[in-house]
Amino acid sequence: MPGQPPGGIRRCRPVVRQPSASAPYDLATTIGAAMTAVALLGTGIMGAAMGRNILAAGHRLSVWNRTRERAEPLGAAGARIAADPAEAVDGADVVVTMLSDGEAVASAMDAAESALRSGQCWAQMSTVGLTALDGLASFAEQHGLVFVDAPVQGTRQPAEAGTLVVLAGGPRDDRADAVFDAVGSKTVRTGDVGSASRLKLVTVDYAIALTAVVGEVLALADGLGVDAADFAAVVTGGPMDSGYLQAKMAAVRAGDFTPSFTVRNAEKDTRLIADAARKAGIAVDVTEAAGDRFRRADAAGHGGEDMIAGYFAGFRDV
Repeated sequence: MPGQPPGGIRRCRPVVRQPSASAPYDLATTIGAAMTAVALLGTGIMGAAMGRNILAAGHRLSVWNRTRERAEPLGAAGARIAADPAEAVDGADVVVTMLSDGEAVASAMDAAESALRSGQCWAQMSTVGLTALDGLASFAEQHGLVFVDAPVQGTRQPAEAGTLVVLAGGPRDDRADAVFDAVGSKTVRTGDVGSASRLKLVTVDYAIALTAVVGEVLALADGLGVDAADFAAVVTGGPMDSGYLQAKMAAVRAGDFTPSFTVRNAEKDTRLIADAARKAGIAVDVTEAAGDRFRRADAAGHGGEDMIAGYFAGFRDV
C-alpha cells in the first residue's frame, strides 16, 4: 500500500489532543480520527489503558467488566458502561476482547451471543494460547463474525502510552485497524488466524524467561551477601545490559512490585507456552522452571504483583 513501510508493519497513528484532568476526552475536538463504535470486554490493567487510548482517538466506546468498579474510570472518561457483554456489543462495529484467558473470553462471548450480528468484527487481543483460540475462531465462524487474531506485545506502561505492538493474524479489516492504531505504535501482520498467537507465545516466552533469570540472580546475590549494586556495576553498559534488566533490578532494589504484568498472568502464560511446545515436540525447560517459580511466588502471596516478584521464589522458606 502506498505510503506504508515494508514488511507488513503499519505505523500510522491518528493525531489527537491529549486529555487533561479538566477535560478528559472531548471527542468534538479530536483531530484526524474516523469514529468507530468499539465494544471492549475486559478493563483490567491492559484493557483499561487500551480503552483510554481508544477514547482519545475519537472512537465511541462501550465497556464491560465482570467487576463493574474496574470499568468506572473509563465511564468517567466518556465510555458507556454496559451491564453485560450483550449490551456492550450491541451496535458495535468492532468487538475487542482483553480478558485473562481463553475461558474468560469464551464466557464473555457466549454472554454476548444474543446481540452479535453477522459481519461484525471481533479483534481477539487477549493471550489465550492455541487450543483455546481454535474454539474462539469456530465461535466466530458460526456467528458470521470477521475474526482477527490480535494479541499484543507489551505491558502496562506501553499500554498506557499507546505504544503496544499489535500482532495481527487473519483478515485485514479497517474497523480493527482503527483500534490497532489507537492502542499501538505498530501492527505486525503475521498471516492467517493462529499465526499471531503463535508469535505471541514466542515473544512472551522471551520476556518470561528473562524475568525469571533476573529474579533468580538477584535472589542469589541476596543469599550470598552480594550487594545488588555491585552486580549492576558489572553488567551496566556491557553486552549483558538492557533497559529491561535495569527496570527490573530497580524494582527489586526499591521493593516496588506494582504490577505491569502480574505473577499470576505470567504463570498462566507458561502453561500456554508449554502446551504449545509439547504439541510441537519442543522442550521448554526454562519456561517450565519459570512456571514453578511463579507458582511458588503466588502461593506466598505475590500473585497480584509484577512478575519480577518471582524473585521471592528464590528463598527456600517461600
